[in-house]
Amino acid sequence: MTIATRPPRHSFRFRGRNFLALVLRPAVPIAEWLTELDEWLARSPGFFTGKPLILDLAGLALERSDITSLIGELCRRSVRILGIEGADASALDDSLPPLLTGGRTLGAVEVAEAISPPAAAKTEGGTVAGPASGANAGASAAAPRQLPSLLVETPVRSGQSVINPDGDVIVLGAVASGAEVIAAGSIHVYGALRGRALAGAYGNETARVFCRRFEAELVAIAGRYLVSEQMPPQQRGLAVEIALVDDRLTITPN
Repeated sequence: MTIATRPPRHSFRFRGRNFLALVLRPAVPIAEWLTELDEWLARSPGFFTGKPLILDLAGLALERSDITSLIGELCRRSVRILGIEGADASALDDSLPPLLTGGRTLGAVEVAEAISPPAAAKTEGGTVAGPASGANAGASAAAPRQLPSLLVETPVRSGQSVINPDGDVIVLGAVASGAEVIAAGSIHVYGALRGRALAGAYGNETARVFCRRFEAELVAIAGRYLVSEQMPPQQRGLAVEIALVDDRLTITPN
């Protein structure tokens, strides 16, 4: 008698992972809002590239055709939508991004806007220098683009988030417990760092965190992080520099 055996069942494994998403909230009339968006993108080209975006449609009461048209307009501007908030589920279908619920707002968010170089600038001799031409133009094109820094002149209070998706964040005051600073580049805190600091948020492994007084709840660079329980107690309260070395965060008194 032959007994057939069932092959072992393999279970599915799921892992939770948090990503920072920016929420884009259109305003009516949509055509005017898209014009404003075009002006923003002209000043900050590539601002949304590679960043997860949520489209908040709360209070707009858009029909399915309107939502489809809006998503199409955003796609033509290389703005990719990950999910939709605030819409009626009956107005969505499988061709549109999914309806998301339960998102947690990070609080007040300051986002740096890329600064375009002026078309003309005065030189020391008082003449006006226009756009470079010829060989000088080639040298200018080869120069690396300077990423904008976000300067925060007030303390970052508990519940607030400060985000610069393109460059560094410089905080002249303290970052309170429960507050969060996120930067594509480095983070400089000229007061006590008691909250969370996430540098290199989009994979920049050369980013660093500097602070005058190290009391952080969490620090991270390019996705590698340390929570307060993992931080050397002898370095608490000191001025430190945090860098990513050999895929590990190192904390050095500064």
